[in-house]
Parts: sequence; structure tokens; C-alpha cells
Amino acid sequence: MNASSLNLVKKTHSCVRLERNGQSLVIDPGGFSEGDAAVGADAILVTHEHPDHFDEGRLRAALESDPAAQVWTLRSVAERMSAAFPGRVHTVGHGDTFTAAGFEVQVHGELHAVIHPDIPRITNIGFLVDGSVFHPGDALTVPDHPVETLMLPVMAPWSKISEVIDYVREVKPRRAIDIHDALLTDLARPIYDMQIGALGGADHSRMTPGEATRL
Repeated sequence: MNASSLNLVKKTHSCVRLERNGQSLVIDPGGFSEGDAAVGADAILVTHEHPDHFDEGRLRAALESDPAAQVWTLRSVAERMSAAFPGRVHTVGHGDTFTAAGFEVQVHGELHAVIHPDIPRITNIGFLVDGSVFHPGDALTVPDHPVETLMLPVMAPWSKISEVIDYVREVKPRRAIDIHDALLTDLARPIYDMQIGALGGADHSRMTPGEATRL
């Protein structure tokens, strides 16, 4: 793990930007995130194909604005992007490790959480960055590695709050920061804050889009 501290910038919904030593890595700049969420990123990671995590237009804008920018993702997304950007879109899966813009990344997980038994499950991968920050995408994947900062999918059609709390307990991070929160209203947020904070066993916080914190 690189000893330099990371700067985390929260974007809307499940999109986050990690910055260190003048380089940046963006995870899941989907259709709910800002239009320029991926622009300026040296590396972009995408967990799965759902439109709130993967937006082809946002990725194309980022790759076209910086010829050195590259993407790491699973096959279903890579197949839609690789022909237009040869050599710049990398397919990865569970167990893979790679270096992206100076960040060391491990891939954990294989399947999206169950939305309903009648809906076929798609693939989904999570990314552990610098052995410290874990973004699971749309799954409650527990990495076989200690996690310092868990990007916590706090509210989704596929989850309930007891599962979210138990996920924090199982991962045992030092801190959990909300993502996947675009559908969570301001009225309901204090309930989630109170219950996850009281029962999760980790420092729990949420950030507004554009807010930054040093990890």
C-alpha cells in the first residue's frame, strides 16, 4: 500500500474520486452522477453494467478528453467500450490485481446482489484500492483482506437496512461512508444514520456530492 494519504471526493450516488500525488481514479461514473464525473481521471473503474454505475457517454467523454486515461472493468462493460478505445479498456475479474494511475487495485466479487429471484443476476465486481478503500458496486462482497474505508451501498432496491448493518459488521472497517444514496431522501437519512451508526460497529458518515475528505 502506498503510504501517501488519499483524498476522497464524493460524487452523486455511487461515484467516488480518489486522488493522490496528482493522479486520480474514479469509480462508477454512472447516469446518476455528474456529467463530467469521469473527466480528468487518469483511471476509471466500473463495477457493472447497470446505468446508475456505467454510462457510456460519461466514459467516452473522459477517454476522449485525455488520450492517456484508461478503464478497468468486467467483460459486459468492456465489450461495449473496447473497440472504440483499443488498448485502453481492460477486462478484469475476481482475484485479479493491477496498477492503475499509481493505485494498487484488487478485484473482489463476481455477482450482483439478488434484486428478485425472477430477475437473472448479472456480474458485478468490487475494487479494493491500495489495500484500504473498498467499493463493492451492487453487492455485499466481503474481501479476504482488512478494509480501512468501506464505501457502503446504503440504500438500494436489492437491500434492506438489516443487511446493510450486518454487512458493516462483517467487513469490520474502521469507517463506512455512504454510497448508492441517490434514492435515499433527506427525510429518511437520519434514520439510516442513527441505526447504522449505532449498530454497525464502525464509524459511519455520509458526504454531500462534491465534499472531500482525507483518508
